[in-house]
Amino acid sequence: MATTTLPPNTTTITVDDRSPGKPPKITPRPGHVTASGSHAEKSETGVWVAVAAISMFFAAFTSSMIVRQGVTADWLHFQLPRVMYLSTLVLLASSLTLELARRRFAVVPDSPAAATASGELLAHKGMYWMYVTGGLGMLFVLGQFLAWRSLRAQGLYLATNPSSSFFYVFTVTHALHLVGGICGVAYVLVRLRKTKGVARKSGFGAFSIYWHFMDILWVYLLLLLVFRF
Repeated sequence: MATTTLPPNTTTITVDDRSPGKPPKITPRPGHVTASGSHAEKSETGVWVAVAAISMFFAAFTSSMIVRQGVTADWLHFQLPRVMYLSTLVLLASSLTLELARRRFAVVPDSPAAATASGELLAHKGMYWMYVTGGLGMLFVLGQFLAWRSLRAQGLYLATNPSSSFFYVFTVTHALHLVGGICGVAYVLVRLRKTKGVARKSGFGAFSIYWHFMDILWVYLLLLLVFRF
């Protein structure tokens, strides 16, 4: 029996000299990571770095708002537009549809050669839920526009009062980050079509982290606005 070892981080090929015609046995080395797996891990790491940076940004503005509210008597309290509560439900529903997509993609074979009719059907269903997720995200952003329009109708603009300034900073910044997530939906959908529904190779995992974080961040911001405004 002969053993051939390829360069580090590859595989070990064992050939049984006693069984002519028998195909060689290929044994992956422990710790070996495929190119697609490595790419997915790097994408998720990058998203976690972005999540940390965004969290620090909003934490800094939260601290600034609390300090500003405590040292001045001109803080204006106003009622939040009701559409914001509806928008919150829409955004939470988008996390649910994203989870439905994840469950479909989880059973899609990684290898195109192993793909079956049922696997392709699940991939199509997963992409359908991705479209729904993106659509709900756009509905949320539309709801934010309606909320800003409602405030303008009340005479509340960015520079009207410190409270209105913080309101616009929080909601506009979050909406812009969510627009980035909507662009992420489009990117992942394109990648899913190229990889025939293989989520691991499409950046789906990294996108999911970002999208769920945007949902959690909005719930935090809404509670902050409710109790401070």
